[in-house]
Formats: sequence, C-alpha cells, structure tokens
Amino acid sequence: MSRIVVTGGAGRLGRSLVAGLGRRGHEIVSLDRAVSVHAQLEGAEQVAVDLTDAAATSRVLAEAHADAVIHLAAIATPFSAPEDVILRTNAALAMSVLGGAVAAGIPKIVAASSPTVIGYGAPAGWTPERLPLDEASPTLPWNAYALSKLLVEQSLAMLQRQTGDDVRFAAFRPCYVIAPEEWDGAPTQQGHSVRDRLDDPALSAPALFNYVDARDVADFADALLGALRDIPNGEVFFVGADDALAREPLAELLPRFHPGTAHAAAELTGTAPAFSNAKARRLLGWAPQHSWRTELPDSSDSPTRKEQSAWTSTASSSSR
Repeated sequence: MSRIVVTGGAGRLGRSLVAGLGRRGHEIVSLDRAVSVHAQLEGAEQVAVDLTDAAATSRVLAEAHADAVIHLAAIATPFSAPEDVILRTNAALAMSVLGGAVAAGIPKIVAASSPTVIGYGAPAGWTPERLPLDEASPTLPWNAYALSKLLVEQSLAMLQRQTGDDVRFAAFRPCYVIAPEEWDGAPTQQGHSVRDRLDDPALSAPALFNYVDARDVADFADALLGALRDIPNGEVFFVGADDALAREPLAELLPRFHPGTAHAAAELTGTAPAFSNAKARRLLGWAPQHSWRTELPDSSDSPTRKEQSAWTSTASSSSR
C-alpha cells in the first residue's frame, strides 16, 4: 500500500477520505491548520502546518516521504469570505502544496477542483449547450471560488508541462459532498439537512441538484491513485452520484430555476443527474455506491431492494 499525504485532512471531505483510504491499508499523513481529535482521523499521522507558507509546506512534504498527495485544503465554499481573500488563499494553497509536492519528488499528485468551474448560476445567465455536463463542457467561472478551482486545474497542467510524465497528475471535481453523519440529520455544508434540500428544491437548485457521498469520493481516490500510471496524464474527473438530489426529474426542475435550460434538460430522463460520472467509470472502473434514496432514513422515496438493483443497472448502462 501507499503512503499518502492529504491536505485539509481534518475537513468534512478530508476526514472521510483519510478514513476510507486508511481502511484500504494506506498510510495517511493529514496536513491541516491544527491537529484534530475527530474519530475518523484515528490512525492517521497528523501534522499542523500553515499550508499558505510555501517554505514550511515544502519542508513538511519533503519529510513525509510520500508516494502521493491529495490536495483538498481550501476555502471551501463560494462567498464564504471576501472575493479577494478566496482567490488569494486558494491560489497560494495550490502553488504551495502542488509545487512543494513536485519539489519533494512525490510521484503522484491529485487535487480537488469543483463543478463550479462550469459557471452555472451566473447572474448574467447560463445556458448549457447540452446535458448532462461532463469534462468536455466549457469552463466559465463567474466568482472567485470557481476561478480559484480552475486555477488549481491549470496549476496541475503547468507543473505537468514542467515535469512531463515523471510525475503523474489528476484533478477531480466532487459534487456537493454529503458526509456520512449528514444522512442522519447533521447539518450539511450550507447549514441545512439533506432532507431540507429535498423538501425545498430551491436549496439544491443553485448546485444543479448535484451531490456525492464522501465515502464514494474516498473510493474514487483509491481507484484514481491505483490507475494514475495507466491512464493519460493530467486527466480531470467529475465525481458524483448516479442520481440527482431531487424528488422530481431534472427535466422539470432545471428550467424552473435556471431559465434557458429547458432544451438541454429534456435529455435528463427519470432520476438522471446533471453531471456525468461516465469518464470515471470508463477509465477507473469506479462507480458510486451510495444514493439518498437508500441512505436517508425512513425516506418515502426509498426503493425496494429489487427496484434499487434495477435502477443501479440502468444508471450503469447509461453511463458507459
């Protein structure tokens, strides 16, 4: 197994990533601003470091003697800080961590981007050419957070041009992350519960009703690291559930909240999400294992085991 550095390991997604990779036998080093006592980090080596300090970060990464880095650390939501602070902080983190990992000779470098790079929800309007969105969809960031995430992707591409195939790079765009405890009612990243987001479509509409279970992201990361030497260098992946976080079809919901999407949304039949995970299925053999329909306790929308099996088979076939 590998020795893996996870930056932002004490965060919502980071904790599940550390726990999931640890269960698979990997040795984990979590880098964050402070050491955490969270149970999911048990067994991981934790190092407190200011990751915007390039010299300190480079030193810690060199001392880690790692096989891979997964960079998650960032101001994690749009407009949660002034725009200049978000851009400056996330850009500094990207250059500090990614550049430091190259300097430390770490051969596999992966970084978290965001679906927001696509530019949905732009105040001046957004009309997708087609749905579902995939990695070939144009990137049109309209706020500092989305721009900072596109900068992460471009920083990886810049470093790849410097190192060639001596270092293997990849970026991934996780959909709206739901941590395991949030299925039981803990607040999500935006402060409401998963059930709130289902009961009031306006809460999920800004993110196009996308979501992913944090445990599925850990599975994805494990599959990605294992395949990095065998897939094209510098790939970008969407990582999302097989369905939308909505009780109604997106063909009906998207035009209601995003004018100009009706034509493209008509292609989204049944429970289909707005973001395709077909590339990760094709190149990595990864598929999400969790859905709100089976994870949310006492959901009136929960399918029977037979229905769930048929739904999963249909989703898998349509994503190939």
